[in-house]
Amino acid sequence: QVQVEESGGGLVQAGGSLRLSCAASGRTFSSYTMGWFRQAPGKEREIVAGSSSSNTYYADSAKGRFTISRDNAKNTVYLQMDSLKPEDTAVYYCAAGRAGVTIFSPLGYTYWGQGTQVTVSS
Repeated sequence: QVQVEESGGGLVQAGGSLRLSCAASGRTFSSYTMGWFRQAPGKEREIVAGSSSSNTYYADSAKGRFTISRDNAKNTVYLQMDSLKPEDTAVYYCAAGRAGVTIFSPLGYTYWGQGTQVTVSS
């Protein structure tokens, strides 16, 4: 069983930055595919960014503004979010999946955190 816990959400003005952190348990963290997803009220959960042992993926909405990184020694993945917009407001979820899952699909991820709220004011 892998436990996943996000932190770092909050309220920020448009144009500001936030860094989300996600700590995961497990001895083989480096082999996990880790993803950041978000869900706004009334909308589907969508991929923001993902990181596997060999690949990194960004949604079009995140390209150029968000950066995913991981520290395998700390079993932690980060999402640096810059130039935030009101439309980035959502609950952000961290998820862990086994190696080989489709990085951009929520269906492949087995373990999910509780989510952290990000609110961007205009």
